[in-house]
Amino acid sequence: MIYSISKSDLIVFKDAAGVAGNIFALGLFLSPISTFKRIIRNRSTEQFSVSPYIYALLNCLICSWYGSPFISTDNVMVMTVNSTGAVFQLVYIILFIVYAEKAIKVTVFGLLLAVFVLFAATVVGSLQIADGNIRRLSIGLLSGVSLISMFASPLFIINLVIRTKSVQFMPFYLSLSTFLMSTSFLLYGILNYDAFIYVPNGIGSILGITQLVLYCHYKGQSTDDSRESLIESYA
Repeated sequence: MIYSISKSDLIVFKDAAGVAGNIFALGLFLSPISTFKRIIRNRSTEQFSVSPYIYALLNCLICSWYGSPFISTDNVMVMTVNSTGAVFQLVYIILFIVYAEKAIKVTVFGLLLAVFVLFAATVVGSLQIADGNIRRLSIGLLSGVSLISMFASPLFIINLVIRTKSVQFMPFYLSLSTFLMSTSFLLYGILNYDAFIYVPNGIGSILGITQLVLYCHYKGQSTDDSRESLIESYA
């Protein structure tokens, strides 16, 4: 007997994948906590860079807007995960401003303001597009490009792991969270027939698998001379 999957079953599977993606995303959102514990303990941002958090905030805002009912009516899970991510990134940026030197405070505040201005311009501009399909296509392309750019950032870590033959700068649970979250939203996008979700997350899944394979291969091979200060240049 051939069992056919009904539309209601697809919706259940899609929502389940979206919920799983939201849960696994917490692993990514919580990963900088150790960095900020150090910042708070030392009351200094030292040589840490705020750039990844600024870019992550912009990415989360854009993707959250794509998932909102104003753009797409069937991507609630995309909106929730990215709204949560935006809150985490904003908290990290505020903490960075609190403990940064005065000159850096001004720069970071300026970058934060630029993010909100750019996002506001994106929102207002997209709402001027009367055709809902064109509006969704425009924001979908923007969010897709933004996601692919974000998922490409681990290429730096992958290169470092191969060069140093050490996984000390590539935490296992962070790589696992990346893989699980990307795979969940890959399935979510496929079940929702949304290329703007399954294409970038498919790339994220491949990169996540690559990191896990490298972790298994180089685990236990760390050497003292491979200790480069990745956390200062990347975190």
